[in-house]
Amino acid sequence: MHAIALLPLLALLAAGSDPAVVPEQVTPLFNGTDLSGWKADVPARDKDANAPDSFVVRDGLLVSLGKPPGHLVTTKAYRDYRLEVEYRFPGKGGNCGVLVHASRPRALYEMFPQSIEVQMNSGDAGDFWCIQEDIKVPDMETRRPRKDGEKWGGAEGDARRILNLTDGSEKPLGEWNTMVIEARGRSLTVWVNGDLVNDGFDATADQGRIAIQAEGTEVEFRKVEIGPLPAPAK
Repeated sequence: MHAIALLPLLALLAAGSDPAVVPEQVTPLFNGTDLSGWKADVPARDKDANAPDSFVVRDGLLVSLGKPPGHLVTTKAYRDYRLEVEYRFPGKGGNCGVLVHASRPRALYEMFPQSIEVQMNSGDAGDFWCIQEDIKVPDMETRRPRKDGEKWGGAEGDARRILNLTDGSEKPLGEWNTMVIEARGRSLTVWVNGDLVNDGFDATADQGRIAIQAEGTEVEFRKVEIGPLPAPAK
């Protein structure tokens, strides 16, 4: 890892001592014009400053080009919020994700920031992946399978994947999906196209930045919007 290339992101995270924002109104995180409010971390640029962009704005859409791999990270940290994302795979299906409670950059495999990933991989939307953080769900033995010798955790070699509740909630490739993530204290609840797909509790983090992945496949986003939590159901 090249410290010089990481300096802008590390400086940004050093500002994380500022209190995390609790949204009071619905606010777009993507303005439809440019990447204001975001910072890209693309490891390929450590060795080649001319490496291509991983994230661009095209025809009013935020586009994760998939390659080179990396992350687009908000400049602000957030807690206790409702995040709504509208996305689609315009071509072939593949991998992507929204990371919440993101903090230390490149904390796993010299790529992934410390966080909890909400998976968008086509066919698996709503899985949790623990990245140097952790979270629990009901029925852990079934939904978080472990191989011999593995433990539940967020480090390399741990059982980091938590299966979603339904793999039938995504729309056909090319159509727009809506993912809603509610971060309430140390719990995370996720819906895809209105279906409850995951609900975790006792997370090891309750605040941090939000990140979008570039992980091999082009994905378009037409909405990335954050707002206050709805009142808890009685």
